[in-house]
Amino acid sequence: MDFYLFNLINQFAGKNACLNSMAIFFAEYFQYFIVLLLILLLAVNYRKYLRMAIAAFVAAVFSRFVVAEIIRFILPRSRPFVENKVNVILQHSASESSFPSGHASFFFALAVVAYFYNKKLGIFLFISAFLISISRVFGGIHWPSDILAGAIVGIFSGWLVVKLTKRFLKS
Repeated sequence: MDFYLFNLINQFAGKNACLNSMAIFFAEYFQYFIVLLLILLLAVNYRKYLRMAIAAFVAAVFSRFVVAEIIRFILPRSRPFVENKVNVILQHSASESSFPSGHASFFFALAVVAYFYNKKLGIFLFISAFLISISRVFGGIHWPSDILAGAIVGIFSGWLVVKLTKRFLKS
């Protein structure tokens, strides 16, 4: 099923310059706009968004650099382009495990935390996390299950950090 879904998404890579450009933008550059947006929100309304920004940062870093890395160590998995002939439009090291997606875990964790503080921002960040993640499948460097696992890790990490923050940092 994973291979089928991967091929369904990846089959269009390399065939349309506009699609390729969009996928490259979302997979490699859009993340910087998301981080910049969060920094701008914090700068504009420091008091309102400080707790959200701290919780989002903690959740995203915990999700990506702790949970995802532990899973990668325990369950290493080759990237799609390593063992298969796929359309690759993104550059990535073949030696790094693809499961779970670090980008998905990071940006879904951000989205969950933001959603608990600001529903509209959270929905925007969920859509952004999806676009970043699906672009990495389109680009040939992640399996759909890598994205799903990363999203689950990110959602759980974000939820956990929000619950712990609300419990221990009451204002």
